[in-house]
Amino acid sequence: MTPLFHDRLNVALLGLALLGLISGLGLWLSGQPELAGIAWTAGVLPVLAALVVEIIRSLGQGEVGLDIVAALSMSAALIFGETLAAAVVALMYSGGTFLESFAQGRARREMSDLLSRVPRTATRHRNGALDEVPLDDIAPGDLLLIRQGDVAPVDGTVESAGAMLDQSALTGESMPARLARGQDVMSGSTNAGEAFDLRVTRRAADSTYAGIVRLVEAAQKSKAPMARLADRYSLLFLAVTVALATAAWWFTGDPIRAVAVLVVATPCPLILAVPVALVAGLSRAAHFGVLIKGAKPLEALARITTLILDKTGTLTDGRPQVVSIDRHGDLSEDDILYFAAALDQASKHPIAQAIVGAAQARGTALPIPASVVETPGEGVAGTIDGRRVVVGGAGFVAAQLGIADPESTVVEAGSVVVSLGVDGKLAAHIVMADALRAGTTELLSGLRRLGVGRILLATGDRRAVAEAVTEGLGLDALRADLTPDQKVLLVLSERKNGPVMMVGDGVNDAPALAAADIGVAMGARGAAASAEAADVVLLVDHLDRLLPGIEIAQRSRRIALESVAAGIGLSVLGMLAAAFGYLSPVQGALLQELIDVAVILNALRALRIVPGHAGQVEGRSGDTAVRRPATPTFTATQPRSPF
Repeated sequence: MTPLFHDRLNVALLGLALLGLISGLGLWLSGQPELAGIAWTAGVLPVLAALVVEIIRSLGQGEVGLDIVAALSMSAALIFGETLAAAVVALMYSGGTFLESFAQGRARREMSDLLSRVPRTATRHRNGALDEVPLDDIAPGDLLLIRQGDVAPVDGTVESAGAMLDQSALTGESMPARLARGQDVMSGSTNAGEAFDLRVTRRAADSTYAGIVRLVEAAQKSKAPMARLADRYSLLFLAVTVALATAAWWFTGDPIRAVAVLVVATPCPLILAVPVALVAGLSRAAHFGVLIKGAKPLEALARITTLILDKTGTLTDGRPQVVSIDRHGDLSEDDILYFAAALDQASKHPIAQAIVGAAQARGTALPIPASVVETPGEGVAGTIDGRRVVVGGAGFVAAQLGIADPESTVVEAGSVVVSLGVDGKLAAHIVMADALRAGTTELLSGLRRLGVGRILLATGDRRAVAEAVTEGLGLDALRADLTPDQKVLLVLSERKNGPVMMVGDGVNDAPALAAADIGVAMGARGAAASAEAADVVLLVDHLDRLLPGIEIAQRSRRIALESVAAGIGLSVLGMLAAAFGYLSPVQGALLQELIDVAVILNALRALRIVPGHAGQVEGRSGDTAVRRPATPTFTATQPRSPF
């Protein structure tokens, strides 16, 4: 049964139940009680038939739910002539299923609206002209024109000098982000500035939006442990209901009291509250760029007590940054970056590209290098503006210049040194490091306030580097020089202390992500394997998105439990009142209708959750804040070669 057919069936059943109730009331007021009873019965039978079919389907799947109580209450009311009560129960049940469908549809709308915004075509540069082509025809390497107001149809990088993008639909950030040349653009971002060129990096089927489609589908099909727990409680509730109805009939001899107990005991609080609240939580988390793959991970996320962090690309940015420039001549820092970056345009090495990015971030216009000769793993030589330039490892540059490297500046663990020579002379040493993400200290403090009592670092890097990068963070433990299987063993050993969350971004993190109770992948630049193995994907490379994600999960779970407790508690009180004769079947049905509406509206509160940490966003575009490692361990006379 498709969701569309299911929604239409719910609307039709609600319409028939409402028509039967209203027409019956009209006939009863006009003095025709017999015809009124027929009208009420006619409105009940379609709902009862659909309910019986659903019960049979559930029993075939090995599930025993509280729908049985609703079927018993309608059947008993019809048998004992309480047709008005039966009509109210039918309206209540069909109205409840309609409200559930409506509520879940609303809860999914924030995620589904993302998909509706994707354009079906794109404007592509080809042979000096612009062509409008279908998304399926776009391939990596194509150059697209993104006009003002257009939505980026695929993932790519900025090819123009810059771009202003509204990423609120994906990340929840209200302010547009300014991206420089070469920075990543997520599909679904809206161009809030002038037109720019986008170099395609992924096909449409592999882009961010396509991933959202798969995650939404998985979320819609999932069932949380809390929902399964509600199913188990439903059996107890069913037994209590039948026992109380039987006892009321047995001790009073009045079957109407049993009917009244049954109509009060409709199961909507248990059936509706949990899925509505959790699906609403999924939707709300997606609004903040946290894609949770279903209700089960959402509930597990709310109970996390231990966090294990990868280092490179997770705790750190994963891309080397210029930390300092040590001059050895008359060139200014801007000139040093100009010559180094201009020549490094000819290299694909990550450190070379990082130097290019640092120069472009300063707005430096770079010329095209000439006479380029690259020695893989060592460095590059060439001509810039008629001047002979060489850039690379200190030993490589010294050999090219025919000099002994005089560098004696102390650099820190985890740093690398790039040397620059211009016109046969040593011009500078550029110190680079993989920097700790800005705001990491505040992030860890926020996690502890949310109940994460134990935070560890797990990395394959050297211990000296890991200790230098994390100095002062107050981690509970640090594990270095780990292989992927050792990360898995660490996750499994920590599970004895409580539910474990593992955060990583590389292929080597995928096994540990799968082994953890909750695996979190950095989705924007992380490896596809880690995103596939993870339970949660952060759409942007902002580690602080964990804070609103966990808070939304905790509050959604609490709202679900509150709804169940309040709904069941009120239902039990109503059942007792009915058993002692204080509520007639009609009054009981009306009371339960009010309870159901209140429960659903309370569960929908999860859609309006505003996390207290929502404003703490790290790594805004253009933020150049860098935290340098702290512990000096080797000198630049023995540098690690970046090439």
